[in-house]
This record gives sequence, C-alpha cells and structure tokens, in this order.
Amino acid sequence: MDQDNTPARRRILASTDERERVVAAVNQAVGEGRLTVAEADERTTAIYAVRYRDELLAHVSDLPDQLLRGLPGAPDPRPAPRAPMPYRRGVPTPLIVHAAIVAFVAVNIIARWAASPEPFFWPAFPLFWLVGSLIVHARIRRRRFQR
Repeated sequence: MDQDNTPARRRILASTDERERVVAAVNQAVGEGRLTVAEADERTTAIYAVRYRDELLAHVSDLPDQLLRGLPGAPDPRPAPRAPMPYRRGVPTPLIVHAAIVAFVAVNIIARWAASPEPFFWPAFPLFWLVGSLIVHARIRRRRFQR
C-alpha cells in the first residue's frame, strides 16, 4: 500500500509491439513536420528504453490526439455512450404528433363538408380511417412498451 492508504496500482510491462506503435506515431509526427529528425531520434531511443506501459505516453503526450489513436493508455476519442432514455409516463411524442395531424385533417374535411351543399356526411369515411390509424398506432406503442 502507498502512504495515502490506497492500494498500489499494478504496473504492466510494455511489449515490443506497443513500443513500435509509439515509435510509429513519432515517425508520423516527423513526416508531418511536428518534430525534427533529431527530436524523433531522442524520443525513439527513450521509447525503446521504457520498461512499463504507462511510461510510453510520456514521450508522445505533446502530439495531437489523432496521432495517439490506438496507443496503449491513450484517451479514447469516442464519446462515452449515452445512457438509455428512461421511460416517460404519459403519451409518447410521435403519438401526440399523429393525433394532432388527425385532428387538423378532421377539422378541415368537416369544414369543407359544412361549406358545401352536400347533404350526405361524406367525411365519415376518411374520419374512420384517420381514427383507425391513430388507434393502431397507440396499440403498437403499447405493445412495444410492454416488451
């Protein structure tokens, strides 16, 4: 144990492959003009002398993250996965939108019927299909939630 009563972190030996990947990042930095050949030579010598994996990144920590991708101990460039959205009580938003569209269309076709001289209530047929689609949508949503 360390002096601050925390367990000592287990250090892992660096492999030749890991050293080679870090040296490749240094060579790429030279190719991009970020390091001089002399600096790269110094860093390469130091990298091959490293014993533990956690010491490797110290030699390339000043390079951009794009060069460090895939190196041992390098930060992961991908964002952390989002937690799943908790279930909200109430009516789901897509169902509310569907109901609003049905209401808008229903009001429009009933207004057209009221403005026309037609005595037969023809909007009954489209209203039947509109309301039926809303009921089917609500049942599908309920089944998905129950699974």
